[in-house]
Amino acid sequence: MAGMLEKTGLVLEGGGMRGVFTAGVLDCLLDEKIYFPYVVGVSAGASNGLSYASRQRGRAHFCNIEIQKTRPYIGFRYMLSQGCAMDYDFMFGELPKSIYPYDFGAYMASGRFVLVATNCLTGKAEYFEKPGTMDELLRVCRASCSMPYVTTIVDVGGVPYLDGGVVDAIPLARAQADGFQKNVVVLTRNKGYRKHEAFPSLMSFIYRRYPNFRAALKSKNDLYNKAIGFVEDLEGKGEIFVIRPQKDLRVNRLERNCGRLEALYREGYNSVLSVVSELKDFIGKR
Repeated sequence: MAGMLEKTGLVLEGGGMRGVFTAGVLDCLLDEKIYFPYVVGVSAGASNGLSYASRQRGRAHFCNIEIQKTRPYIGFRYMLSQGCAMDYDFMFGELPKSIYPYDFGAYMASGRFVLVATNCLTGKAEYFEKPGTMDELLRVCRASCSMPYVTTIVDVGGVPYLDGGVVDAIPLARAQADGFQKNVVVLTRNKGYRKHEAFPSLMSFIYRRYPNFRAALKSKNDLYNKAIGFVEDLEGKGEIFVIRPQKDLRVNRLERNCGRLEALYREGYNSVLSVVSELKDFIGKR
């Protein structure tokens, strides 16, 4: 199924290092020459989706797993130097610029790609499409990936941003609003998962300058559960095609065990292989 598909979107959930599942899914899509004209990704879905958009098969695997064997970038030691639990200066600097260069030209020549970040001033999601330069793209992607509490706020054009997953963790409604009623949705949680995270009291102090963002954080669980309910409803009606982990997850948002990461990547890849005929049938339907 080479070439662009018409009016079929690809929606990518985040999830920190659980996003290696998505990396496997996307590599399999590239191997099968399945290219979507529209991709919307949030957090890890955005960062892994960028390698799909540039058609750099294997790049996300390298950046998530291979590089960590020789240059680990996850650890609370980075909290002291950067205020982040991950070495974001490396991840959005040296890694895409010199170690495994990102093909910005191929990205610009591909279809529509939308990144989601949360505006800390308004507490609402904002959607960035095709930033004009490589540096702008990396800045927006860093903002989309910046998890509350364990990463710093990112300035984009004078506006503070954090993780897009706070208010739009599964941006299916955005894809529909952009004209794509038929979508393939890649999740990074098992079927039936719902959020029941505690609301840290420390948060009020950390984000005291951003009352709208604090309010968004308080609503995070409800927003996510509503979004997953919407996904499951449309999935049941056959209006969307969902790909999600089937095995019990053993990978957390800040996972450093390369064996576990590799296993989840392989599950993502094989999850597409196991349903590739059904997927192509869904995509091919008018």
